[in-house]
Amino acid sequence: LVSVLSSAIIVYRLPWTWKCSKFLMKFIHAGLNTIAMILAIVSMVAVFENRNAMNIPNMYSLHSWIGLAAVIFYSLQLFLGFAVFLLPFAPVPLRAALMPIHVYSGLTIFATVIATALMGITEKLVFSLQNPSYSASPPEATFVNCLGLLLVIFGALILWMASRPHWKRPPEKNAKVQRPIGGTPEGTEAESTITDGSNADKSDLRISSEAARKQNLKLDEAGQRSTM
Repeated sequence: LVSVLSSAIIVYRLPWTWKCSKFLMKFIHAGLNTIAMILAIVSMVAVFENRNAMNIPNMYSLHSWIGLAAVIFYSLQLFLGFAVFLLPFAPVPLRAALMPIHVYSGLTIFATVIATALMGITEKLVFSLQNPSYSASPPEATFVNCLGLLLVIFGALILWMASRPHWKRPPEKNAKVQRPIGGTPEGTEAESTITDGSNADKSDLRISSEAARKQNLKLDEAGQRSTM
């Protein structure tokens, strides 16, 4: 879950993916999140079956509570991401309003997953290392502690990449706004208004020019009559 979810987070932030279309990157982002969700569900089923087989109580530690909460919120995040951002039914204003929440909740879930992993490996060391104990700092404890530090550094690096503006995917040139099926294209009404307005301005300009020309003719005639 840590590795695949992090790949899904930074898939938009890698410069060599900026040449690909955003629609393709959406499918890759959704596919990686789906794979991570499937692996998370498989791992949870394996944990419950293992604990039940060994007559170990379930859901009593903080690691299990936060881990289950992370998986539940991650499933909601995945469902809303598919419904709002991947399928072409949600209106554009709704997507724009939910995008900051989607990004923030994704990063929060990732940080929660890192914390769950750290609590899980610590809990495993406490129960598994008996002779010598965890407090005696055997090689296994040193190895797992180093693994925990690497997880913290890895998580911080992913969060840093996801929060830096210069790592953000640049906007596509001549990109069309994805709109709901059966809806009117974004900007069509404004474009028609501008077109109508420009046509009206042109007609007004022609009318005023014609009136000015007639006025000049009248003045010329009046001047000719006065001189005669």
